[in-house]
Amino acid sequence: MKPSIPKGTRDFTPEEMAKRTYIFDTLKKVFRTYGFQQIETPAMENLSTLMGKYGEEGDKLLFKILNSGDWLSALTSNSASDLTSNSANKLVSEKGLRYDLTVPFARFVVQNREKIVFPFRRYQIQPVWRADRPQKGRYREFYQCDVDVVGTDSLLCEAELISIVKQVYKSLGIRVCLKLNNRKILAGIAELIGMPDKLTDITVAIDKLDKMGLEKVNEELLDKGLTTEAVDKLQPIFNMEGSNEKKLQTLKEVLKDSLVGLKGIEELEQILALTAEACQAEQDDGGFSIEIDLTLARGLNYYTGAIFEVKALDVEIGSITGGGRYDNLTGIFGMPGVSGVGISFGADRIYDVLNQLNLYPETSVEKTCIMFAHFGEKERKYAFRWAEELRSRGVNAEVYPDVCKIKKQMDYANRQQIQFVAVVGETEMQNNTVNLKNMQSGEQMQVNMQQLVEKI
Repeated sequence: MKPSIPKGTRDFTPEEMAKRTYIFDTLKKVFRTYGFQQIETPAMENLSTLMGKYGEEGDKLLFKILNSGDWLSALTSNSASDLTSNSANKLVSEKGLRYDLTVPFARFVVQNREKIVFPFRRYQIQPVWRADRPQKGRYREFYQCDVDVVGTDSLLCEAELISIVKQVYKSLGIRVCLKLNNRKILAGIAELIGMPDKLTDITVAIDKLDKMGLEKVNEELLDKGLTTEAVDKLQPIFNMEGSNEKKLQTLKEVLKDSLVGLKGIEELEQILALTAEACQAEQDDGGFSIEIDLTLARGLNYYTGAIFEVKALDVEIGSITGGGRYDNLTGIFGMPGVSGVGISFGADRIYDVLNQLNLYPETSVEKTCIMFAHFGEKERKYAFRWAEELRSRGVNAEVYPDVCKIKKQMDYANRQQIQFVAVVGETEMQNNTVNLKNMQSGEQMQVNMQQLVEKI
């Protein structure tokens, strides 16, 4: 039977990996510029760490890991009639693959509180797993690239994260729009329509607007127990248009009786004021824009303040970056009062965008610069010595490993798109040279080591 991989996962060839490395290197460079330090956490976490942190929808998408050993005995020792799917899960599975990097990060902060200095600025680039339905731009295994600041509630952090988004996508050459909202505004809207207890249901439904459309979202809101009158009151908010300033002005009037809603508006005004000058040049040339979007909800329960999503302007694909402010996340691990804010770059979607727009620089593909071809074992040994010298100088070099016809070796170099081939024969060994051939121009010449270094 032909081997296969699970749906929603992918293999990456060396050329594809070189492109992905280009993305990761670009992100790391920007993150470090802003003073962030790298950490890593395990691929699997205790389910007690993960469950209940992402809402009911998120819990369903957790990949669970069967306990090692005789996990079946845990089921057979309990009455089958008394078991539900949830209780059965608890008996046979105590660990799961991480759903995102934020909850493990909160656990990391609590566990390592004595080792880190607050405010703590971290970045993390690792894979996550979700038992989602695979589709274009949506995978079951994918990389997240996160930056977070914890230990401060300063809105300067939100402004810096927006600036990081601007800098990352400017470096990658992708035109983007950053959508901005605040969970406090959504809480104020829930108060306005008389359904403050339905905030989670409202945000989960609103978060599906792009995927399902307004009609389906309205149906889901009604199914969740909202009244027809409450859903009707939401429609003008879903359809609010105009400049950021106009939207905020309208919201001030709409939410004038909601203290939490007004606090959310005030926070957005401060963030926009902080980013106005820093992002002006990119906004002027159309490469970057900030838009208040009141339909942006970020369905995860842990967000409490500003929330972000980034959309590519020239490619039809979902959000390529998202995040927000979370005030209570470490509290569930016994460390209350630590506020944080962070964003996550979806490396796999960025990879797809760069592929569609063909924005990779040629230098992003790691290729061998020069290959040594040879006529026999003595020549191969000579070539290996030369290759080692070039490698010590930082040149990507390889020696064809087998003793075989030169034609086969040259065919290999062509297929690998290697620009230079150094042929070694008896004459070259006597003269302490190689016969260098430029595979693109066909030019050939005898060169010594110094000439070779200068040529390539």
